[in-house]
Amino acid sequence: MDDFLQKLRQKVKIGVVGGSDLEKVQEQLGNDVVEKYDYVFPENGLVAYKDGKLLGKQNTQGHLGEVLLQDLINYCLSYIAKIKLLKKRGTFIEFRNGMLNVSPIGRSCSQEERIEFYELDKKENIRQKFVADLRREFAGKGLTFSIGGQISFDVFPDGWDKRYCLGHVENDGYKTIYFFGDKTMPGGNDHEIFTTRGQWATR
Repeated sequence: MDDFLQKLRQKVKIGVVGGSDLEKVQEQLGNDVVEKYDYVFPENGLVAYKDGKLLGKQNTQGHLGEVLLQDLINYCLSYIAKIKLLKKRGTFIEFRNGMLNVSPIGRSCSQEERIEFYELDKKENIRQKFVADLRREFAGKGLTFSIGGQISFDVFPDGWDKRYCLGHVENDGYKTIYFFGDKTMPGGNDHEIFTTRGQWATR
């Protein structure tokens, strides 16, 4: 895939957008990912790189305020404490620049445990039920809850989904943008950008 994208880069600009922080993007695409692609948007573009250089950062804490953040974190931890799973590990909430990442099993699970949870989640909709509960509890608070990956979901201010990265690209004058993603269903972390008018998108 990397070879293909590097060849494609000779003809078009290539950008990578993900909900994870830069460290996790580097784990997936290599430590030199920022240099290898024209745009790299960790945390949905709230941290943005262009041509290997940092463009800017946004901060969830400053936007939401400490009171709402603590209410959210406390509620999530209380909910997780009541869930019975096959296994639980550690790092249930990861605080990032642009979002909170919430994992019922815990992000420190092994790859085998990750797959085990993912299969269970597909049957029992653990994350979907968790998100539905949060949407009820925090209705009107300006928060978006988005399921992505295998073991977690993201929480961020309304409008801070993957569409956020489009602002950086559109500022550079691009009119046609092709997006490729897998979590394009409602509630998935590719859904909003996938359904944005004025661009081509595919799974």
